[in-house]
Amino acid sequence: MLWADAKKARRIKTNMWKHNIKFHQLSYREMEHLRQFRRDVAKCLFLGILSIPPFANYLVFLLMYLFPRQLLIQHFWTPKQQIDFLDIYHALRKQSHPEILCYLEKVIPLISDSGLRWHMTELCTKMQRGTHPAIHDILALRECFSNRPLGMNQLHALQMKALSRAMLLTPYLPPVLLRYRLKTHTTVIHQLDKALAKLGIGQLTAQEVKSACYLRGLNSTHIAEERCRTWLGEWLQLSCSLKEAELSLLLHNVVLLSINYIGTRR
Repeated sequence: MLWADAKKARRIKTNMWKHNIKFHQLSYREMEHLRQFRRDVAKCLFLGILSIPPFANYLVFLLMYLFPRQLLIQHFWTPKQQIDFLDIYHALRKQSHPEILCYLEKVIPLISDSGLRWHMTELCTKMQRGTHPAIHDILALRECFSNRPLGMNQLHALQMKALSRAMLLTPYLPPVLLRYRLKTHTTVIHQLDKALAKLGIGQLTAQEVKSACYLRGLNSTHIAEERCRTWLGEWLQLSCSLKEAELSLLLHNVVLLSINYIGTRR
């Protein structure tokens, strides 16, 4: 399966080079394949580096057996491990949700416009009560996330660390690299969203729908397919309404849209 993925990725890259196609111009499935393959290759390279010293390959086999979640890609997980490991990863990113909501509450006094300040207060109150927010409630705050106080370039180091954990990215980097990784990761998701909207959610298989939801913050392993499709439709409606300068709002939606969704495991 990994070898087949590598050959497919090579075909896509060759086609991009021959026809001068950029990443965002690819089809949804091609974009998603390259995104996932890059992550898989990074894990494989790490194992390869560990295997370089003499006789280290014996230690690597032991480490792979003891730590399959951290060291092996999903092709080598059993069906039960796939569910268990995805639950573990989601539990890790859920730990950052209260911190992110707390930061949203803290910036309310910094919002100069009284109307936007009221909308932010209402949104935070709904989130605390366990209410799933409506798309128009979130879009009403897009101005707050394009400039101060919540624009991508205005986020503080602690905010970026919490958001990195919510995106399953390492938070143990300098602020400059944290901001770059969050921007890059969010931009890729935004490009995927545009390609998916063009393809149509109805064209996705059940597994593709669940994988797309999980990437965007929803623990879809325990949610029915139809609910996943509904949630993904809400996400696309919001994402495709945003401009590049408003991607901080898309980043925060990993928490805003997933934390209180019906069927989400507490």
